[in-house]
This record gives sequence, structure tokens and C-alpha cells, in this order.
Amino acid sequence: MKSELVTPSHLARKAVVYIRQSTPHQVVSNQESLRLQYALRQRARELGWREAAIDVIDADLGLSGASIAQRNGFKELVGRVGLSEVGLILSIDVTRLARNCTDWYPLLDICGLRGCLIADRDGVYDPGTPNGRLLLGLKGSISELELHTIRSRLTAGLLAKAERGELAVMLPIGLMRDPSGVVVKDPDMAVQGRLGLVFQLFLQLRSVAKVMRALNERDLELPRRDRYGDCAGRARRWLPSRRS
Repeated sequence: MKSELVTPSHLARKAVVYIRQSTPHQVVSNQESLRLQYALRQRARELGWREAAIDVIDADLGLSGASIAQRNGFKELVGRVGLSEVGLILSIDVTRLARNCTDWYPLLDICGLRGCLIADRDGVYDPGTPNGRLLLGLKGSISELELHTIRSRLTAGLLAKAERGELAVMLPIGLMRDPSGVVVKDPDMAVQGRLGLVFQLFLQLRSVAKVMRALNERDLELPRRDRYGDCAGRARRWLPSRRS
């Protein structure tokens, strides 16, 4: 479907499809969302872009939109818009681009300044016009509100579990939960012995750095939690005590 907002000056630049999902789990389990996002290439073709002029940025898969701190894909997108390389940004919805107005409005500013359009599943918008900026601003504000709502629900759920005494947290090395959920010592005697030595050395040396130095001198490794281990949470790896 064509849009009257798309002009030859826009078509002379790139159309960029921005793809993001919030967590690694979503990337693995929600394949339908990924399929719909990658299918935006077809939307760009319908708007008039040649296949060779359509780029996909998917470097932010598995990263939250709450901040741009770790989102190199978003930073690349903003940089390319600033260089007037991009005529259209496509995203399944604005929540993929930013979940807070601190990041959202600067993007609208640079798009409006460089004449870059923004499109989602609802339509095509020109951030350089009052109406386009108003609609995109409302979408960004709603997205930010949704983020706060999600956080509030998660926090309320955690507090409710804590009040019932059912909130399970990651246990330190040397402890695990039995099948009934009771916290007990890791039955691995090697783990118990090594951790006992750590506490013994600390009581003698009174310094974590000295404890680590003593372990290094004896070439003794420390147990580490293996995130891919069993649900009991046993330590499955032994690593050098020195920092990498």
C-alpha cells in the first residue's frame, strides 16, 4: 500500500527495518513475532523501496527497550538517520524502538530534521509535521506507560510471593534447594571443603584480596554456578580464583 508521504527524496535513501525483542527467551519462544518483524521488508517494497535499498537492523534482539545503553542497533539507526542515509524507519510498533520518552523524542527530532519517515503496522508518519509528531508522541507516551505498568505488575507479584514466603532467589554457591524447596548445603563434599577453606582463610587473613592470593599460590580453584546446570542449582564448574 502506497503512502502520499513517501516522496522521491525518501526513496533515494534507505528503508531500515528495526527488529527487537526484549529478552533472549522471547527470541527463542516467540518466533511468530520475529517472523512478522522480518516481514516488514515486504511493507517497505509496497511503499516503493527497491529490495537492494532495504536494510535490516536486528542487533538488539534479546535487549529491553527501556534504555539505549546496550542497544548498539538503535545507536546505529540514529547515527544513520543523522547522516541522512535513511528515508524510512519501519518497526512493528514503536515499543520496539523505545520504551521511554527520553530516547523516543530525540529520535523524532533527528528524523524530523533529516526528513526521515517512521512507519509501524498502523501507518506512515512524518515526524517533521505537527500532526505526525503529535501521533508519534502519543504512541511513545503510551509505550512508556506500558513499561511502568509492566514493572508495577512484576513488582506486585514478587511482593505477594515474598509475603507468602514463596519467593525463590538465586542461592550462593554451596547452598541448594531439595525437592521440597528447603535450602540445604550442597551435598558435594568437594564444594563444602573448598568453601570452608575460604572462610577459614578469611578469618585468618581478614582480607578478600589476601584470600584470593593464598588460593592462587596453592593453585586452588573455586566452584562457580553453572547457569546450564540442573534445577537443584549445584555448582558444576571449577574456575581459577584469580579474576579474568
